[in-house]
Amino acid sequence: MSYNSFGRVLRFTTWGESHGPAIGAVVDGCPPGLALSEAEIQPFLDKRRPGQSRFTTQRQEPDQIRILSGVFEGRTTGTPISLMIENVDQRSKDYSEVANAYRPGHADYAYDAKYGLRDYRGGGRSSARETASRVAAGAVARLVIPEVRIRAWVERIGTIPILYSRFDEAEIDNNAFFSPDATAAAQWEQAVDAARKDGSSLGAIVVCEAYGVPAGWGAPLYAKLDSELAAAMMSINAVKGVEIGDGFAAAMSTGEGNADPMRPGTEESSGPQFLANHAGGIAGGISTGQPVRVRVAFKPTASILTPVETIGRDGQPTEIRTKGRHDPCVGIRGVPVVEAMMALVLADQKLLHRAQTGRN
Repeated sequence: MSYNSFGRVLRFTTWGESHGPAIGAVVDGCPPGLALSEAEIQPFLDKRRPGQSRFTTQRQEPDQIRILSGVFEGRTTGTPISLMIENVDQRSKDYSEVANAYRPGHADYAYDAKYGLRDYRGGGRSSARETASRVAAGAVARLVIPEVRIRAWVERIGTIPILYSRFDEAEIDNNAFFSPDATAAAQWEQAVDAARKDGSSLGAIVVCEAYGVPAGWGAPLYAKLDSELAAAMMSINAVKGVEIGDGFAAAMSTGEGNADPMRPGTEESSGPQFLANHAGGIAGGISTGQPVRVRVAFKPTASILTPVETIGRDGQPTEIRTKGRHDPCVGIRGVPVVEAMMALVLADQKLLHRAQTGRN
């Protein structure tokens, strides 16, 4: 059995390959009556679209979304919503060497070991191209949770972090790196340029926060909000680490240092006043009403021009350098993907909560 679907009540399935005629998603379980058109989805795809700066892959894809089903007279019908994005700028000839040798750090060998064959053109299903489908599905999920605002940014590229003392949310959309720190963005420009010119790549850390999530979404055990978020983020191509709240830093804290103290709420609030958010807005697998915070680590892009030792399909030693158009830092375009997966998990959890309790 192959797993290409995610979610419980709001469930989406992605399909297609990097160098096939099209990719897409089918979103099932979306409530009826929500206003939906291509215009609601396209801005999110535009944020992820390749070829918009020299810091991302130069593959030129318009990523134009088409809604094939599930919408009538501008509103969702409650039936499966089928979304399609055509691939228009494939260059499969760039992958001729990859057909006979495995790229270290990529899924080439693992795919061959599992299936006995693989689509070597851009990695097939293992390509980050698949994430465009997730972004489209995430745009639908946002309609289910209008009370929630989701915002992600790049916190670090390589060894260079942002400084939160310079954090400016308005700056995130003003540069090619989704950086809230203009100074760090200027430093990243030089670092990514250098990696690209050297035929190498850099990793990145993306932070995502969701504001307005009410207390009560999630479950104590096997549908924990944090475990669902961790699974969602780890399913993104090139992600190798996920933290909720303080994450690994909590292991170096103390009980009192890691606690999130509470005071009685105000007349305007519907819950307690929290003095900290070390838990990332989730306690016991259930949202607390605080911002839900996730930190996601992207590894450096595995497809690089620097020659790397490997083996061929015949098991013999060789070297490989990957030609073609690749992101020198895949974490940059990971920002809208992380936001989409946050939206898909929260929308699913909202519908689960409504099904069990009858409340939003």
